[in-house]
Parts: sequence; structure tokens; C-alpha cells
Amino acid sequence: MDRQQEFVLRTVEERDIRFIRLWFTDVLGMLKSVAIAPAELESAFTEGIGFDGSAIEGLTRVYEADMIARPDPTTFQVLPWRGEHHGTARMFCDILTPDGEPSLADSRNVLKRALAKASDQGFTFYTHPEVEFYLFEPPKADGPLVPIDHGGYFDHVARTQGHDFRRAAITMLESMGISVEFSHHEAGPGQNEIDLRYADALTTADNLMTFRTVIKEVALEQGVFASFMPKPLADQPGSGMHTHFSLFEGDRNAFHEPGAQYDLSKTARHFIAGLLVHAAEITAVTNQHVNSYKRLWGGAEAPSYVCWGHNNRSALVRVPMYKPGKGNSSRVEYRALDTAANPYLAFALTLAAGLKGIEEGYELPEATDDDVWELTDAERRALGIKPLPQTLDDAISLMEKSELVAETLGEHVFDFVLKNKRQEWQGYSQQVTPFEIKRLLQVL
Repeated sequence: MDRQQEFVLRTVEERDIRFIRLWFTDVLGMLKSVAIAPAELESAFTEGIGFDGSAIEGLTRVYEADMIARPDPTTFQVLPWRGEHHGTARMFCDILTPDGEPSLADSRNVLKRALAKASDQGFTFYTHPEVEFYLFEPPKADGPLVPIDHGGYFDHVARTQGHDFRRAAITMLESMGISVEFSHHEAGPGQNEIDLRYADALTTADNLMTFRTVIKEVALEQGVFASFMPKPLADQPGSGMHTHFSLFEGDRNAFHEPGAQYDLSKTARHFIAGLLVHAAEITAVTNQHVNSYKRLWGGAEAPSYVCWGHNNRSALVRVPMYKPGKGNSSRVEYRALDTAANPYLAFALTLAAGLKGIEEGYELPEATDDDVWELTDAERRALGIKPLPQTLDDAISLMEKSELVAETLGEHVFDFVLKNKRQEWQGYSQQVTPFEIKRLLQVL
């Protein structure tokens, strides 16, 4: 038994932890959980916990249903909302086949494979997400969504629920070892943003799954409703998850080159080029729901077109202003991601796209300084600026032809995502919407 496992066993005993929740994520990014007693913990580390994988979205088929969840002791944390007395802790799990091999359907394993490929090239992949979400009054049946306030971007709305909410959520996150860098009111009424501090991509993905749970728990405690839906209000900004990326070689930021344009190294420029070349074909994963495209094409600083720029918030990839003397702060920001994505798959694909750019030496086109939304279609075409997919259906069509996505996700996850997204699009397409009734019923 290694030291980390011994630490977990000792902590469980010393803090009177009565339940240990084993967490993992299905292919769509939904959190799954099973609780075990402390007496089962040692065998869980060595043998794992068996479960029916066919009952989980995308994990396995009925005739090969047996799966094993083995907890990762480095992810052990006590859940603060479960109280101090007879407490509850959690650990993320790796999903294994009955013979102990990593499951090809495990989202966490997909990201681990991508990170191992980066490591083979000498890189560590760091990510820093800016997570947006809405807070509403508890929804009433068939009633409109009512935001908890009418604040705007960076508004200091004193003594409001949102102000107290962010403070409570951040306190809870930091008690679980998840560092928060910034928090503020976002542009929409009841919309908030909390930015997590830089971490390696696997830690960030685990942290994001915990983040969603913490936000929901604090909302329940405060009598409000939290939603990570990309575009819950038609006439207000959507919720994105702009994510900053950087590659390190040991302690050196591989994206930083003093004296180069924007202090960006060739590695960084090839990485950005990879993101641009492959952006459209990974969008069905980074923006996996029909509602995601209401955000992407709904304005309000959402990226709709494939281009990059220095400090240009209308671009898909933005290079933030470099801080003089801080080479490790050089990074790129990918603005398409939304908070409903499976972070393990999304990070695996964005990393794969960037690495492909480095491996193949993709040339980076000229930066776009213009406000891309204000350009005409002809002007965008002249500049070589292409659109992101406009619907989930468009995104699926591009993804199914992508060798990069198929290779990165693996056959099982690739096929499942395509099948599930086709079903979502078909179900959406068959709906008769209030818009159609209002516009057409009386006049036709």
C-alpha cells in the first residue's frame, strides 16, 4: 500500500468519516457516485468496486457489463456540506475492465492518454477555466426563469444573494483544496463567474466536476437554483467556460519567447494553429448540446468564427496581454468551450489539436484585430475566416469525418458520442416550438 492510500485510511479513521463516495463521469460528463463504508476502502484500493457498466451512459454494452471503479487516493477530499460529525469524503475513480485494464470508455482515461502523449514530447498541459453560470429563483412549473438579481458585468451588488453565494461557494471550494483566482458578477442578470487557478489538466477536470457539484449544493442551501446551461435566457448572454492553456517543459513555459511577437514562441504559434485548424471538428464535444449553439451564435462575446487575435475578445483564440517579467504567464485562451462540456474529453481534444499543430508545424495565419462580428460575410471570406458549426447537426457531420477526434477519443467513445448527439439532434428537430406556434398557427 502506498503512502497516499495510507494517508486516506488514517484520515478516514481520525476524522470519523463514515461514508466514502466514489465519483466518476459518464461519457456525457455527468457525475456518477457510489458510497462505500470505511471497512471496504482498503479492498477498493487494491481490487476496486464492481458495478454494472451497461447502466451508465456510454460505458459498455449489456453483454460485457461488469466494470470496476478503482479510487485515486490523490483525489481524496472531505465533503464540507455533509457536516463534520460522521462525515463524508470523496475520491475520483479510474474505470477498469474485469481483468484490470483501463476502460477505453472512461473519460478520465481518454484525458490521461492525451496527457501521456504530451508527456512523451516533454510537455505538461496546464489549464485555467473561467466558469460562468446563472442563479435563478426556484423554477415554477411552466413559469419563466427569474434571475436572482438585475446586476451586470462586474457590478458590486451589495448585500444580494449572488454576493453571498459566491463567498459561500468559494469558501467551500477552497476547503476542498480547489484554489479560486477571481469571482465576479457577469453580464447577464443573475449570471456569475468564478475562475479556478491554473492546474494540470487532469486536476482541473476533476476540479470542474467538483465545482459543478459545489455550486449546486450551495444553491440548495441558499434556496436558489444554479444552472450551467449554455444559453438559458434567449435575450441575455450565454454561459461559457473560456479556458487558458499553456504547455510547460519542466519549469519553463514553452509558450514564452522574449522578444517574439506578443512574446509567443514557435511552439505556442503552432499550438494555436492546431486549435484553429481542428476547431470545427472538435466542437461537437466542446459544445455538445443543441443549446450550446444558441450561445455560440447568440452574440455577447461568444466566438462564432475561427480566428485568433491579441487581446481580441471576438476571436475564437485570444492571446491575453503578456505580463512583463512573468514568462510563466504566457498562455492562450480558447473561448468556445461551455460549462456543459465533459471537461475530460474537451481538454483531451483541445490538447490533441494543439499538439497536432506542433507535430505538423502548422503555420499560424495573421492575427485578426477587427471585431469579427462587425465584418461582413465577404470581408470574413477575404480574410480567410471560417465559421464554427452553426448547429449540433453541422458539428456532428464534421466530427464523424475527423481522424484526430476518432484517434483521441478511441473508437468506443467516438461512436457513442456520435450516436448520442445524433439522438439529441433528432429529438430537438422533432419538437414544435413556441416560436413556430406563435409565428405560424394563426396565419397559416
